[in-house]
Amino acid sequence: MEQFNPGLRNLINLGKSYEKAVSAMVLAGKQYFDAVSKIGENVAVSPVSRELGVVLMEISDVHRKVNVELEENFRRFHREVIAELERKTEMDVKYMTATFKRYQTEHKMKQDSLERSQSDLKKFRRKSQGKNASKYESKENECLETLTHRQMDMQKFIADGCREALLEEKRRFCFLVDKHCIFSFQIAAFHDKARELLTENLTSWQDKCSDATDVPESVMSMIEGLRTPVSNTPQASPSLQRYNRANSDAMIPAPPAPPQTSPLANMFNQESSRREEKESVCNNEDNGLSRSVSMATGLNHIDKRPKVRTIFPHKSGNNSTLLSFEEGDIITLLIPDERDGWLYGELQKNRQRGWFPSSYCRAYTEPAVNNREGNPFATVKLRPTVTNDRSAPKI
Repeated sequence: MEQFNPGLRNLINLGKSYEKAVSAMVLAGKQYFDAVSKIGENVAVSPVSRELGVVLMEISDVHRKVNVELEENFRRFHREVIAELERKTEMDVKYMTATFKRYQTEHKMKQDSLERSQSDLKKFRRKSQGKNASKYESKENECLETLTHRQMDMQKFIADGCREALLEEKRRFCFLVDKHCIFSFQIAAFHDKARELLTENLTSWQDKCSDATDVPESVMSMIEGLRTPVSNTPQASPSLQRYNRANSDAMIPAPPAPPQTSPLANMFNQESSRREEKESVCNNEDNGLSRSVSMATGLNHIDKRPKVRTIFPHKSGNNSTLLSFEEGDIITLLIPDERDGWLYGELQKNRQRGWFPSSYCRAYTEPAVNNREGNPFATVKLRPTVTNDRSAPKI
């Protein structure tokens, strides 16, 4: 009682602490392998590491199963060992207390009887030494026989009590050993099952990560496809005359503003009577004419950007950054420098802009125009009309 029960209570407390530690370990393992599985899900979308991501998810799933089995085994450990020990301890205290009281009571009764017999024997022996010795001799013999019987009964009672105490002790330790044998058997079964789960696919997992340089055939095909030139990649362009502009840069220029109507445009529809003005303003006429001729001439030379003529048709498809055109179209280059086989320009016939292959065109030079024939100012004389308003002369 003094050694077994206090030790058993301490064992129960330590067993509960053991359960809590295993529960915390199972929870930490679950969180850890959930994180491993998440990494595997992210890797599984990679074309080169997809198999390794699947392996990580399989490993996490197996370890989760192992943790579930471990958690179930410790539930049984609590139910079949700790709870039983706790229940038995409470019952044992009550049982042993009652048994010990009963033993003490019975032992006291036997001891009292033995002491009375010893007292009677002493009394009869004193009397047998007197005058009536023969009278008390038979009573002395009866008392001696009773004392002997009670002594033997007392010794038997003590022996039986010792035997019962030792058996009670063994029964308790047998119970303790039996419960832990059951727990050990469960743990052994758990380890066998965990070993089976972990080693079932271990060889294939190791094979997947044995060679880090092994690349799937699909990925190699994709890499080889990247090395193969694209069919619509333009070939090297012919040497175009390079134009350097002072304000050119790497950005695509904004569309030019719509041209404004020249104030000289209405000068060509004047009646012929305007041509016969007074000779007193001839000097002013010559000065105005020279200015008008220079402005009109500038109209024909506003766009000095290089142009190309297409020699093949080109379709942009669904790409809005490319330019579609037919063979023989004229394109004005907005960026004169070639960029990796591509040019950027504006189609002359519809003002659309975009990139196009430089090998689909050739340099284009506009034909020379006779200034006398192409310039209406060469044959038209402009005479300003003199008015009283000097600030705004009328043509």
